[in-house]
Amino acid sequence: MADPRSDPESESESVFPREVGLFADSYSEKSRFSFCGHVLSITQNFGSRLGVAARVWDAAESWLHKQAQKEGWSRAAKLHGRKTKEGLIGLLQEGNATVLVEVNCETDFVSRNVKFQQLVQQVALGTLMHCQNLKDQLSTYSKGFLNSSELSELPAGPESEGCLKDQLALAIGKLGENMTLKRAAWVKVPAGFYVGSYVHGAMHSPSPHNLVLGKYGAMVICETSERRANLEDLGRRLGQHVVGMAPLSVGSLDDEPGGEAETKMLSQPYLLDPSITLGQYVQPQGVSVVDFVRFECGEGEEAAEDE
Repeated sequence: MADPRSDPESESESVFPREVGLFADSYSEKSRFSFCGHVLSITQNFGSRLGVAARVWDAAESWLHKQAQKEGWSRAAKLHGRKTKEGLIGLLQEGNATVLVEVNCETDFVSRNVKFQQLVQQVALGTLMHCQNLKDQLSTYSKGFLNSSELSELPAGPESEGCLKDQLALAIGKLGENMTLKRAAWVKVPAGFYVGSYVHGAMHSPSPHNLVLGKYGAMVICETSERRANLEDLGRRLGQHVVGMAPLSVGSLDDEPGGEAETKMLSQPYLLDPSITLGQYVQPQGVSVVDFVRFECGEGEEAAEDE
């Protein structure tokens, strides 16, 4: 990079090609920016051809972004292998699509940082775009999962450049902790289906998107013959049950309580009223529970360490 003490004429010439007569009627202003430990000196020219200034600023912004990303990848390589047991679950619903994502970091302190929460938002938006772009004719619900490698290659979303792995590198460079894009799940439903959702310890992200963050999250897919006024509240209660009781399967209304049935959602004691089963709570509501997804932040990390 050019020495900021050098002549402005030669400095701008070394970065941006000069056209004949381009600066004939112009005047310049010089600015200095500091970003990720780098100082960038820019000479911005004003005159009859104002488009030049825009190109200068665009080039400067692009340079800063590339430098930050380069440093992020370098720091990510140094931190690779450090345990990431903390983090956040993010849940995002839009139209007929719902996504659940998990992004991990090393400490709970960083998980409460707005820059980390913005990373979770980018992952949720990237997963939502992936889900919405799938060309399928829905006669019933569809569900899918993305592992860490698949998530990393997704486009970052409408408000960010590159892939999610690039955004991960930028976040690592800014926050100085190892982070991982652990997993994501998505659900799309046609008419006649509804996705209930719940995030434990929920907090809304600092963004215009309807993203909810927490340590546990659940999506519950229900089938209903009509749109009922209390579906949102019902879906939240079902999500609470899934988070609290951690069922392994849906089961059926015919399952008897007790024994192996304790891992089946419909035969479990209802979390908010253990005197009845969840099936007994759901049946009068006019909906059928057909599937669910449950995420717990850091799930599986202890088992992986033992192995």
